[in-house]
Amino acid sequence: MLERLSSTVGHINNKINIKPKVGIILGSGLGDLANEIEVSSSISYADIPDFPVSTVEGHNGRLIFGKLNGVKIVAMSGRFHFYEGYSMQEVTFPIRVLKKLGIDFLIVSNASGGVNPDFKVSDIMFITDHINLMPNPLIGTNIAAMGPRFVDMSDAYNTELLNKAKKIADKHGIKYQTGVYAGVTGPTYETLAEYKYVRSIGADAVGMSTVPEVIVARHIDLPVLAISVITDLGVEGKLVEITHEEVIDAAAIATPKMTQIIKSLLVEL
Repeated sequence: MLERLSSTVGHINNKINIKPKVGIILGSGLGDLANEIEVSSSISYADIPDFPVSTVEGHNGRLIFGKLNGVKIVAMSGRFHFYEGYSMQEVTFPIRVLKKLGIDFLIVSNASGGVNPDFKVSDIMFITDHINLMPNPLIGTNIAAMGPRFVDMSDAYNTELLNKAKKIADKHGIKYQTGVYAGVTGPTYETLAEYKYVRSIGADAVGMSTVPEVIVARHIDLPVLAISVITDLGVEGKLVEITHEEVIDAAAIATPKMTQIIKSLLVEL
């Protein structure tokens, strides 16, 4: 993997002229944040050696370099999922690439289903912890040069970043929730029984991404802030048939609020 990583990073570095400080992963329906970036270069995933390619609607599949609110960033406009047929190592390979490109912080966004009965569609939820119901991306041979065999996850979602984000939301009058995110493989949306199970084990929201990325980020000692947009509700009495298009539309409603939080946070970082 070290050779692949070096080759991929070298290829990207030959095409960019900035060293990003912050990496941002844009989830389903949240790609409009990319319109706020002062772009210096943009590379299709298909043109990056050993990079997966996005196959899901709402994931554009580009690595975007530039400035957001004056801060040098790299944004993944589109991410990869286990359900697309990629291995967990392939799903999380871009996180290792972003770290090697020079980022000091990672901001992750996603669309998720709310299982907390107090949540509403289009709520923003700052993730405080997660429950991993997917294969762990660190299973297999560990390369000591990339990170430790056993990774401490007690501060998986960086407390300092989380507190900064909450203060920014309060300052701008943006209502938010906090909670635990359960990561599942998908690609099916959950049954009512599964929603009940996820809630019973301590989660507030459930989705098909983020957790593997965060595990690898901690493996390489990269602080993470993660934000979910609640796009549907897995709560008895509120459960309705949902489509991916509706998820994208619901996420888009919350994008301006999430954009405001991220732009303000970048300045503080």
